[in-house]
Parts: sequence; structure tokens; C-alpha cells
Amino acid sequence: MTGSVKTGWVKIVGLGPGDEALVTPEVRAVIDEATDVVGYIPYVRRIAPRPGLTLHESDNRVEVERARHALEMASEGRRVAVVSSGDPGVFAMASAVFEAVEEGAPNWRNLDIRVLPGITAMLAAAARAGAPMGHDFCAINLSDNLKPWALIEKRLRLAAQADFAMGFYNPRSRSRPEGFGRALDILREECEPERLILFARAVSTPEEEIRCVTLAEATPEMADMRTVVLVGSSLTRRILREGQPPIVYTPRSVPAPSDPE
Repeated sequence: MTGSVKTGWVKIVGLGPGDEALVTPEVRAVIDEATDVVGYIPYVRRIAPRPGLTLHESDNRVEVERARHALEMASEGRRVAVVSSGDPGVFAMASAVFEAVEEGAPNWRNLDIRVLPGITAMLAAAARAGAPMGHDFCAINLSDNLKPWALIEKRLRLAAQADFAMGFYNPRSRSRPEGFGRALDILREECEPERLILFARAVSTPEEEIRCVTLAEATPEMADMRTVVLVGSSLTRRILREGQPPIVYTPRSVPAPSDPE
């Protein structure tokens, strides 16, 4: 008889924004098949323990080390799920795994590595509000842990000048309380005071709170690390409703510029 062949894999999965109903069936099947789950502490703790499954928790800011650990276990024949919240390809673990692959052991490039999508917080928040990302939009991570603030400011300013709707991840934390205030200052330089802004905190969880204000009304304290901030374009509209939250949407078409006289 021939020996058994190691069939390890790494699957990088998104657990969605918080509600277990928003985890895709494909991701659930991977978790059920995995021998190991690797990820940031609060995300791993969303996975129910079971016989045959080892949970590997690690702290924030060790993404590449976490990825290397997953790849090492997969090369030994283990089935490893690397978990992120939201979508793993949006400011999450997919890039970290591929960075480790590129810089790591040659045999890691031949492993079975797949990315399984999830529902990212920006789109979950947009769906709750209506359709604020109904036309062109962009996403910007406001954390300067992995890139300089000057680059964040440049991208933010250019996105506002281009009149994108925008989604802001990691807007404000205890270690960087001033960054989001600076972002609001830039928006006020580039946009009209009536520009609509949505603050969506803990979307899809029991702690969910969604607030729609104008740029003139927005304050830094309205956001924290559990908040995704959605900024409308100049065309984004708010439909007021009696006894219900407003509907916020961006039309699918942009009016053609009028001909000069």
C-alpha cells in the first residue's frame, strides 16, 4: 500500500460584518472541514469549538506572522481556515497571506490557497441605509498604521474632488483620535456642507446604530473602530419617512453637463 498523500490547504474566508446569518454557506462548509482556524482574537472566537478543530488566536498587527503560521501548517497537510471579518480581500488577511507566500518558502507557492468572499461592512451598512453606493464609489482605510497620513490625505482629497461616494474603514481609535477630525476638515474644504454622511456602528449586530447627518453636523466623536463611515457624492439623496429611518441613495445616472452658452 502506498502512504497517504498530504492534502493540506489554506482557505482565506470572510465571516461578514457580524450577524451569523450573513456568513455564506461556502464559508460555513470550509469551517466545518478545517482542522485549524487562524485569525485575530475576536474573529476566531466567533467559531464554535468542536473535536478535531484547533483554534489559533493572535493579536492585532501580526497579520504576516499569522499568515506564515497558516502556510506552515498547510504544508504539513493540515486544512487551515484563515478568518477575517467582512470580506478577506478588503483591508484584511488575503493580502497578508499572499505577501507571506511571495516572501516565504518556495513550496508555499504550490499549496492549495483560495479566497472565499464575505460581506464587507461598507456594503452591509449601505444596504441598511438604502443604496448610497449606487454609483461610482471608493473605499479608504483611514488608519495610518501601514501607510503615511500624507497618502491618506491625498487619496481622500482626490476622491472628494472626483465626487466619489466614499466608505471609510478604521476611522478613529483610542490610539489615533485625531485622524478622523482631520479627515472631516479635508471634506469640509472639498465638499458642500449639505453632503450626507452615514455613521454605521456594529452593523448587523444587536448593538447596531446607524446615523445620517450632513457634513456640517458631523463630529469626530460620532465614529470609533466599530464604525464604518459612508460619505455620499454630491448627488446622494435622503428620502425622509414618517416613523422610519430615512432612505439614503445615490442615483444610477449623472446628469450631462449643460452646454456653455
